[in-house]
Amino acid sequence: MKLFFAILFILLIATIVQVLLLRLIDPPFTARLAWIRLLDKFTARQVEQPDYHWRPLAGISPHLKRAVLAGEDQRFLSHHGFDIVEISQAVRDILLAKRVRGASTITMQVARTVFLWKGRSWCRKIAEAYYTALIEICWPKERILEIYLNTVEWGTNIMGAEAAARRYFRTNSSLLTSYQAALLASILPNPHKWSPTNPNKRVRRRQKKIMKDMVKMPLL
Repeated sequence: MKLFFAILFILLIATIVQVLLLRLIDPPFTARLAWIRLLDKFTARQVEQPDYHWRPLAGISPHLKRAVLAGEDQRFLSHHGFDIVEISQAVRDILLAKRVRGASTITMQVARTVFLWKGRSWCRKIAEAYYTALIEICWPKERILEIYLNTVEWGTNIMGAEAAARRYFRTNSSLLTSYQAALLASILPNPHKWSPTNPNKRVRRRQKKIMKDMVKMPLL
């Protein structure tokens, strides 16, 4: 038991230090990037590195900030990492045998993208909840949004707003228009299958709704 609690204490301190450091230091890689680099180093096969260009929050188009909030997490400023309204709605949909949908906040997405491995195990869900709470305690909302916009996947090997703006629209993330920003935000639920440059009907519907909701979103 002493050994167990000693290991638990060390892990607790390590994760707190880890999160505190990223409040001040831009992450040089995410958990996914680290895994790709390990595979590249220790296996014979070449693994394609994601396109990744860090941009400070002030250097990202205000339209994209508002579009992402409108499409992904409209109560971002009012919740503390867990959107009880969305979680309740998701549970209600499951009980009523409607479609299964996610209730992940931007903070939860940052927790699993930056710190955690891929998967759907209970162990990972517990770790995600822990990191989500820790991030909300240690980082201001502006920092959470900044890291989210720079680490979210916008397609296969396209990581972050700058890479997405360059790949899809041949521009910088600071110059994205409201139309382009809404298209980018509209594919986030399924970025590996949906495209902002060749949008299907569902993407178009999401884009219209996001553009309508953008005016209500705050500018961080």
